[in-house]
Amino acid sequence: MSKIRKNDLVAVLAGKDRGKTGKVLRVVAQGKRVVVEKINIIKRHQKARRADEKAGIIEKEAPFDISNVALVSPTTGKPVRVGFKFVETADGQSKKVRVVHKTGEVLDQI
Repeated sequence: MSKIRKNDLVAVLAGKDRGKTGKVLRVVAQGKRVVVEKINIIKRHQKARRADEKAGIIEKEAPFDISNVALVSPTTGKPVRVGFKFVETADGQSKKVRVVHKTGEVLDQI
């Protein structure tokens, strides 16, 4: 279980886009790198491989290290650290969930 997952809202802590927030599009390389929507934009020269594909300079999001982002708390709107905790469900089973370190707020649905 990863501390940051797809569709999470994260804040960038380091790099040229420091201070910006965005949604995680995907987590790559076994949870070590993330691709965030409209953050860390790079330009690539692309050749048309098919007749319907355009050639030219395209802009796309590049992955960067997961340590450079922090999850944004849904209640406070500030970057927070994330931990894990086991919670009892209604049927008596225990489930591992993500929680905010500072407040203890559960981030995942039980």
